[in-house]
Amino acid sequence: MKKEDSYRDFVLDQLRSLEGVTCRAMFGGYGLYLGADFFGIVYDGRLYFKTDETTRLEYRDRGMGPFAPGGEVVLKSYYEVPEDIVEDDEELVSWAREAAARKGKMKGRAPARMKR
Repeated sequence: MKKEDSYRDFVLDQLRSLEGVTCRAMFGGYGLYLGADFFGIVYDGRLYFKTDETTRLEYRDRGMGPFAPGGEVVLKSYYEVPEDIVEDDEELVSWAREAAARKGKMKGRAPARMKR
């Protein structure tokens, strides 16, 4: 199992109490969905959530930056989730709900449910 896959599995396990979370390969990592709402990215051993002007401040206050593979910011509204939040499943679920509420819809086919 690749390192990326094991981190993805860890994140999905942390989000297990959030019904309706699906995952699919994208961006060289994985996209996370709650229903049709694209709310997160697992990439290079890091987790990023959808933000807006209001929620982004919490991420910045914690020293987190935007999704920038290779050093180039490509999705300005997706910010890295602090590790202490990732480690706390209840807090992570709360942050995931907030991220999904940002209405990060992606056009295209519906995500397939990831088998574990």
